[in-house]
Amino acid sequence: MAKQAKITVHPCYETGEISPRLFSTFLEPIGTMVNGTMFNPKHPTADEQGFRRDFIDALKATDMPAVRLPGGNFVSAWSWKDSIGPKEERKVRLDPAWHQYITNEVGHDEYLQWTEKVGAEPLYTINLGTGDMRDAMDIVEYTNHEGGTWWSDLRRKNGHEKPYDVKTWYLGNEMDGPWQLGSWDKDPRGYGVRANEVSKAIKWIDGRIETAVCASSALFMDHYPQWEETVLQECYDSVDYLSMHHYHSAPPGDVKALLGGSVYYEDFINTEVALCDLIGAKCRSPKKIMLSFDEYGAMIRPNTPLHPGYGYHNMIRAHYRFDPERKYILHDPDNMEERFRPGGDLLQMLSMLSIQLAFLRHADRVKIGCMTGGLGALCASDHDHVWKSASHYAFCQMMEYARGTSMETAVESETFDMPGYAIDDTSQYTGKEGVNYIDAASAWDKEREQLAVFAINRSEEEEYPLTLDVKGFEDYVFAGHQEMHTADLDARNTFEEPDAIRPVENPGGTFEDGVLKTHVKPLSWNVILFRKAGK
Repeated sequence: MAKQAKITVHPCYETGEISPRLFSTFLEPIGTMVNGTMFNPKHPTADEQGFRRDFIDALKATDMPAVRLPGGNFVSAWSWKDSIGPKEERKVRLDPAWHQYITNEVGHDEYLQWTEKVGAEPLYTINLGTGDMRDAMDIVEYTNHEGGTWWSDLRRKNGHEKPYDVKTWYLGNEMDGPWQLGSWDKDPRGYGVRANEVSKAIKWIDGRIETAVCASSALFMDHYPQWEETVLQECYDSVDYLSMHHYHSAPPGDVKALLGGSVYYEDFINTEVALCDLIGAKCRSPKKIMLSFDEYGAMIRPNTPLHPGYGYHNMIRAHYRFDPERKYILHDPDNMEERFRPGGDLLQMLSMLSIQLAFLRHADRVKIGCMTGGLGALCASDHDHVWKSASHYAFCQMMEYARGTSMETAVESETFDMPGYAIDDTSQYTGKEGVNYIDAASAWDKEREQLAVFAINRSEEEEYPLTLDVKGFEDYVFAGHQEMHTADLDARNTFEEPDAIRPVENPGGTFEDGVLKTHVKPLSWNVILFRKAGK
C-alpha cells in the first residue's frame, strides 16, 4: 500500500476571490471550429442565422461564463468592417495565419449574437496587427455606443438596436510572436505605446470597459520576460489585465510530464505577478494588474529533431515558411471533417483540470481563463451530433463548485521528478523535482456554506489512502465524493456511447471530528464536498 496522502484546508487561510470567468472558453475560426461546429445553415437544427441549435442548447445548459473571440492569430489580418451588413455585400478575404478563405458569413455581429444565444459574455480581441487606432475606436463605438453616431447608427441599421456592451477588450493577439502579422516582436516599447494609446482612446469612448495587453506568448520566447516588462512600463496605468498564453506539450507515453505540466503554468504565473508588481512600484501606481490566461492547453506531441547552435534563428525558421505549393482552403460547414486527438478522454481531461487547479490556487490574480478547445470540451460534436465528453462533466463541476473564495490547500504526498526534455527547438522544459502525486485546490462558497476540495491522483499505479483535514470548518459535514476514473486510457465518450466516462459516487470514506478518510484511484479526478450541517 502506498504512503497515505493528506490534504488540509483551514478557513483562516484564504487566497482570494474566484472570478466566474476563470472557467471560460476560446473560439477562433480554424477548420471546423466555426464552419461546421458553430455554423452550418444546412444542419437540421440550424436557426435563421445558420447557427446549430443543438450546439447552442448544449452550451447554454452548462452556464459557460464567457468566451474569447474571434481569435487568435486569425484576428491580426481580419477587418471587422468587411464582416458587417448584408451578407451578399461582405468581402471574402485571405487569412494568411491559417491559410484559409474567410467568407465573413459569420461576422462581427454574428459572433456577438451567438454569445447572446449561448448566454455567455463575449471577450473581444481587437486587431492590433494590421489594424490601427482609428479602427479600434470604430469597433468600440459600433459595438457599445447607444446611438446618434455613424457607427452606432450603422449597428442599429444592421439589426441590433441596443449596444452589445462588450466589457473586456484584448489589445491584439500574441503581439510578440514572429508568426503574427504586424508583430511587435522586435519593438516591445512600440507595442506598449500603441497599447497605451488605444486603451486610453477606447476607454474615452466607453469608460466602463477594461483592456488586456499581451505578454510574451510562452515561457520559451528568447525575450521572455523582458518583452512584457518593456511593454508594461508604457501602458501600466491604462490597462487592466496582462494577457497570457501557454500550450504545454509532453512526449508520447510520458504521463507524468503531461499531468505535471501545471507546474510550468505556476512558474509563468508567479513570474508575471512579480513583474506586474515591480512595474507598478516603478510607476508609483496603486493599481494591481490582474492576469488573463486566455489561451491554454496541454497535449501529447512527439519529439522532433533538434537543431542546436541556431539560437533565435530556430524560432524564425519555424515560422518563416514560404511554401509555393501550399494552397488556401475554403472550409465548407456542410463538409465537416471528423478529427479526434489520439488516445481517450481521461488524460486530456486530467491535463486540463490540472491547469485549472493551478489557476484556482492563484485566483487572487488570475481572473480569466479561456480554455483552447473548451467549447469542444463542453460540447463534443461531429457533422451530425453533439454529446458530452468526459471533460464536459469535469469542466461543469469546476463551474458549479469552484465558487466563492480560493483557499490555501496544503498537500502532503509522495512525489516524483520530471527530467528536462525538448519537444522541438523552442518547446524545451527544465526538469522539476518533488512534484506531488496528489494535485489539489479548494473553494469555499460562504454564501452557500459549502467547501469543495478538488484532487487529481497523478499516479498511474497507486490508489492512495487520502486524509482530508477540514477541522477548522465547524459544523461542516461530509456531503459526498464524486470521482472520474477508467482503467482503459483509450476509452472515450461518443454519441453512440455517451457514458463511457462520467462522475460516479465514491461510496467509501469515513468522516469524524472534521477529518475525512477515503481513497483516490490511480489517474482519477475527485470532487469532495462538505456543507454546513442542515444545508
